Amino acid sequence: MYLHSLKPAEGSVKNRKRIGRGTGSGRGGTSTRGHKGAKSRSGYSQKAGFEGGQMPLQRRVPKYGFKNINRVEYKAINLDVIQSLAESTNETVMNFEFFKAHGLISKNDKVKILGRGEVSKAIEVHAHAFSGTASSSIEKAGGKTVAL
Repeated sequence: MYLHSLKPAEGSVKNRKRIGRGTGSGRGGTSTRGHKGAKSRSGYSQKAGFEGGQMPLQRRVPKYGFKNINRVEYKAINLDVIQSLAESTNETVMNFEFFKAHGLISKNDKVKILGRGEVSKAIEVHAHAFSGTASSSIEKAGGKTVAL
């Protein structure tokens, strides 16, 4: 086998359509666009969602639901995650920068501490929000919750 003898697999390479190269090519005249109508004209472009005059899907389907523009999205961190971080780092104060440094949140996130798991160390946790079970578990272990 030599480089000059390499060939593509049979049927994998096809000749492209050479459109608008005269009537002898078999694709002259209308250049495969058909006769008349918007699609045959130059400069034609179809709007997104246009279905040939049929009522488009986004207008046929009924609208429902409500998107609250004032909704506050929180990044949830559970107590079991806080406990494992406390054991591995021996930190007693866990604030926004601490969570960010350990890859749990990004800079624009708001943090909410949730109550899954148990805390055995006395830890001071700074967050934007706490669930009832989380704050009671932290304080029961001798820790402190600080709302940002």
